[in-house]
Amino acid sequence: MITVIVPCRNEKDFIHLCLNSILDQDYPKTQLEVLVVDGMSEDGTRQIVEKYAKKHSYIRLLDNRKRITPVAMNTGIENARGDIIMKLDAHTVYEKKYISNCVKYLNDYKADNVGGVLKAIPRDNTFLAKTIVTAISHPFGVGSSFFRIGSKRPIWVDTVSFGCYRKETLKEIGFYDENLARGQDMELNQRLRKAGGKILLHPDIICNYYPRSEFKPFFRDKLLDGFWAIMPMKFVSHMPVALRHLVPLVFVSSLISLGLLSFISLLFFRLFLFTLVSYFVINFYFSTKIALKEIDWRYIFLMPLIFALLHLSYGLGSLCAILRIITSRQFWRNRFTGLVGLLNQLKRL
Repeated sequence: MITVIVPCRNEKDFIHLCLNSILDQDYPKTQLEVLVVDGMSEDGTRQIVEKYAKKHSYIRLLDNRKRITPVAMNTGIENARGDIIMKLDAHTVYEKKYISNCVKYLNDYKADNVGGVLKAIPRDNTFLAKTIVTAISHPFGVGSSFFRIGSKRPIWVDTVSFGCYRKETLKEIGFYDENLARGQDMELNQRLRKAGGKILLHPDIICNYYPRSEFKPFFRDKLLDGFWAIMPMKFVSHMPVALRHLVPLVFVSSLISLGLLSFISLLFFRLFLFTLVSYFVINFYFSTKIALKEIDWRYIFLMPLIFALLHLSYGLGSLCAILRIITSRQFWRNRFTGLVGLLNQLKRL
């Protein structure tokens, strides 16, 4: 028995595409339940889901009054009848064998979490939309995030886009952290790995995602992604993200620090220029490679801007989170409690 949990809020333009792709899955419907956990949508999403629930007995609509994803997931897990829990995104369309491949490889590889490749598809038929999709699917844009850039073979990774877990595994490591409005998947997977769990990415598991296609929403999303990549540190004692998530923070912090120190010394001004020029040379190099590959010279002009917007917005978001954390009493209280616990352990030794 598989329980698919779909957190959503105000997704009337995409929820039918998501649910239709779930209905088209080749996994036996007698062994499937779909829990759509809605954050009190106001755009007609609930009415659409209710129509599906009337036609298909294995689809149910649940309420998420707190309106954030980890609460939706925990609500779904608590109501799940399945032995295996799968998180699916309402903004995404899944290939026919998505569920069956997740279950197969979870068992074949004796993994604790399985996921696949998240293919970004332009939401609009514009060159800007295509450029954004290219940026978030390229190693220069997102580093070694294999669920975005893909892999030709199955590999063990630090996280996957959504996840397929055994319910007993989630009971052992704890459910989703409801303090985290975003970044809850990364934090859960880091906790899983810390407990000795293994996370598999398999290229046979494929889904299509439709990211935002305009400058302002793209900037806002990446700003929030950067913020919530770091913000979990306020609530947990372990590193909640991989090191690649810290690169934009280091880059932006270096630019700001060197820029301010430039008023003190010419050396810092030269370092500031060197950092900035080096970045844009590398940026232009990868942008040119993309333009040559796509045989479209427009990428040379727009691609560097989108890469820079991606990195700077993510880094600024992370920097804002750092400032928020170091001014938080809870952060220092957690660190003090952890230090006391460590000292007590040393005394016992």
